[in-house]
Amino acid sequence: MNFLIKLLISAIIVFALSHFLPGVHVTDLKAALLVAIVLGLLNTFLKPVLVFLTIPATLITLGLFLLIINAVIILICDYFIPEFQVDGFLTALFFSVLLSISQSILNKIFVSDK
Repeated sequence: MNFLIKLLISAIIVFALSHFLPGVHVTDLKAALLVAIVLGLLNTFLKPVLVFLTIPATLITLGLFLLIINAVIILICDYFIPEFQVDGFLTALFFSVLLSISQSILNKIFVSDK
């Protein structure tokens, strides 16, 4: 049940950010839900591989390289979903930071830890 709540929260945040953040375009709520699903899959399966492969860069930058990895995952999601478009790398970086912060806050409010 918590998984569905987190998925819905992510979809709503993606949809809202696309309306307020220039350079991020989502056609409708269905596309935002698809983006949330694909981001969840990419974060589950691809992100650990990218983090492992970039351990030296992550250590040198004291963890800031993880922001770059998040932006790359957003751009990969943009590649796979035609209804989702991000205009550039900096937009993807800003979008990923806002998405992560929003998810943290709303998951803390709405998702139980039981």
